[in-house]
Amino acid sequence: VALGDVVVESDLVGVAKREIKANELGALLVASVFDIAKEGGVAVTFAIGDKVYWDDGNDFAVATDGGGANKLMGKAVLAAADADSSVRVRFSQ
Repeated sequence: VALGDVVVESDLVGVAKREIKANELGALLVASVFDIAKEGGVAVTFAIGDKVYWDDGNDFAVATDGGGANKLMGKAVLAAADADSSVRVRFSQ
């Protein structure tokens, strides 16, 4: 796991504090603010306060829970438009 990678463990979503080598324990940040890559395309926007979910299969933030497949990361603290490549998220687990 590289520094800054999003990691999902069950319902917990965090960001790696540093590189985590295979078969070793590591630390995740789960209560902070991060700029997270988001899904691009028509109508993929976030308003301040919107819930932000992690799509682990595609490795980006999305606006829906995907029927429970996507895990809640937190809430957007800045608006993000269609053309934006990331969304600023306050993690809340």
